[in-house]
Amino acid sequence: MVDLKSQYEKIKEEIDSAVINVVSSTAYINGPEVKAFQEELEVYLGVKHVIPCANGTDALQVAMMGLGLKPGDEVITTSFTFIATAEVIALLGLTPVVVDVDPDTFNIDPAAVRKAITPKTKAIVPVHLFGQSADMEAMMDIAKEHNLFVIEDNCQAIGSDYIFKDGSRKKAGSIGHVGATSFFPSKNLGCYGDGGAIFTNDDELAKQLRIIVNHGMVVRYYHDLIGVNSRLDSIQAAILRVKLKRLDQYCAARQKAADYYSKAFANNPKLQVPAKFERSTHVFHQYTLVAKNIDRNKLQEFLTAKEIPAMIYYPVAMHMQKAYQDPRYKQGDFPVTEMLCNSVISLPMHTELDEEQLKFITDSVLEFVNNN
Repeated sequence: MVDLKSQYEKIKEEIDSAVINVVSSTAYINGPEVKAFQEELEVYLGVKHVIPCANGTDALQVAMMGLGLKPGDEVITTSFTFIATAEVIALLGLTPVVVDVDPDTFNIDPAAVRKAITPKTKAIVPVHLFGQSADMEAMMDIAKEHNLFVIEDNCQAIGSDYIFKDGSRKKAGSIGHVGATSFFPSKNLGCYGDGGAIFTNDDELAKQLRIIVNHGMVVRYYHDLIGVNSRLDSIQAAILRVKLKRLDQYCAARQKAADYYSKAFANNPKLQVPAKFERSTHVFHQYTLVAKNIDRNKLQEFLTAKEIPAMIYYPVAMHMQKAYQDPRYKQGDFPVTEMLCNSVISLPMHTELDEEQLKFITDSVLEFVNNN
């Protein structure tokens, strides 16, 4: 699904040098590389504050802790996402409220968000799924109207631009009250282990977040807040500095591969290619098809037999997960989400795909589709 080895080989000299420099410095935790990466990412995203942390799940959790959300507060998010989005809500004793998604973009449906708001609602977590932004202008309007926080789950769309009605642009993750991302190796901006970051333009919130990620300390051994231990280590920061310089190039390579896929599958009645939301650029963390009137699981088996990896993101909706079963929800409540769980399939998507590989993949998909 992701060719990290070939990508590494192209930047091997820079990466190796960066890692050796950190090892030689022995500044492994909160060293100069972390500070430098933080500042460079602030410039790239156009935000005042980036707070590096240990992973994307921590980024979401710390963001909610920093906003002061309390047990019992309701947080609205999508039922079609990776489990971490709801996991941190539940871990903090908050109440996850899930809603359906748009059938074309797979992102959270603003109309469904409006309907889900109650007096207990305190925040919305739009997920920028598969590489394009949710409708952030709509999210911010709803939040302003109901005095809610917006926490952007930007773990899959770093590098994407949101385009406002007036034509202005902001990077995904930089629009809400706080944004969170992951640097898991397969992400568009991935390190060689775990890593994450939180973004905000709010000075006071940034101060709170920096304290929380460091055990709630301002002065060493003096703990002003209940915090966690969540830090991006210096080696990962050094690697991310090398890759951040290439992020736009990496996104362009993914877009080129996605264009090839979509052109090959265009007008095929059995395949729905990814829709591009007019208000967002799409950086294709995943290239996800909707299979229509064909067996998605058999297509996956067919591709696997040809040594083509294909993944299903996500086979079970949030509201149908055993750990998150809730008497408020039952099968059939979110028809779009449930349809997607039964029909989506993601093809290989990374920076190193060449035309020969893309042709083999698309020919194989079409071979199955045309014969079934």
